[in-house]
Amino acid sequence: MGEVNGNGLRRAEGRRPEGVDDGTVEAVGKLTEALETTERARGHLFSFHQLTGTADAQVQEAVRLLREAGHDDLADRLDAELVGRNVVRGRWTFQLVEDYDDGYYRTFREWERDARDRLLGGARHVFEAEMKQRNTTSGLPGHELNP
Repeated sequence: MGEVNGNGLRRAEGRRPEGVDDGTVEAVGKLTEALETTERARGHLFSFHQLTGTADAQVQEAVRLLREAGHDDLADRLDAELVGRNVVRGRWTFQLVEDYDDGYYRTFREWERDARDRLLGGARHVFEAEMKQRNTTSGLPGHELNP
């Protein structure tokens, strides 16, 4: 089940490198948690991208329907001023996604990986693996440590 340290934490078998202290495991775990939050933010950015594109297509459909209903002046203005408009100065949403991915997101992922490589020998989710060991009940179905 792994050895128990002075704080009652069990070292997950094969996860925590020898000699790595609890504070380091906790710190890298927090950095990984922050990266996971960034992953969620990135997902919302993609939702924003897709929803904005869908709205633009719906506006194009409204333009078509306005024309069919005989409101050409309004349809012309709507088509010229809103369809294809930048969401921020000089950028469509795909460009926001690309800038985010190539800048902040890439840098964040590199920092998290570097910290894991330097401090935990590249091991992932050491903090969570040890939490799993603490919180499972040995011998009960659904509490197995490994598949």
